[in-house]
Amino acid sequence: MLDISLKQVQAMSFGFLLVLTGGSWLIMSWSFAQFVLVGGIIAVASFYSGHRDIAAFLKSFQPPPEDAEGADIEEEPKKKGGIKSKAGYIIKFWLRLALIGVVLWFVVRKTETMEDIIALLLGLSTVVFAIMLTTVSVAGRYFLSRKG
Repeated sequence: MLDISLKQVQAMSFGFLLVLTGGSWLIMSWSFAQFVLVGGIIAVASFYSGHRDIAAFLKSFQPPPEDAEGADIEEEPKKKGGIKSKAGYIIKFWLRLALIGVVLWFVVRKTETMEDIIALLLGLSTVVFAIMLTTVSVAGRYFLSRKG
């Protein structure tokens, strides 16, 4: 089975962010590169936070571990709310989305030209680039490893 590591996608996202920021600085301007960097930081931070929350949410569905003798370890009392509940996860998702919206609103208000918005969108796309490259890589390995 092919393993896709979200940590690899995060590392690749940072790599794309560094390349895009450096390339923007060399080809365009430092102002353009700054907006690419801001957009990339927002995208990577959101992806990291979402990954962490989903992992915690899915972990809450795993059965409790057993000790060496086979007896169940005492279960911790289940908390209502927090990330362990479906409602807590959904609320946290919408709060994160609202926070990103507010941050982007402030950043867009600071823009002076359409060029800055394009740079911001380029930075926001870093995670998408990493996911696309990972998908193509995994699909390529899958199809190349098939026999007959």
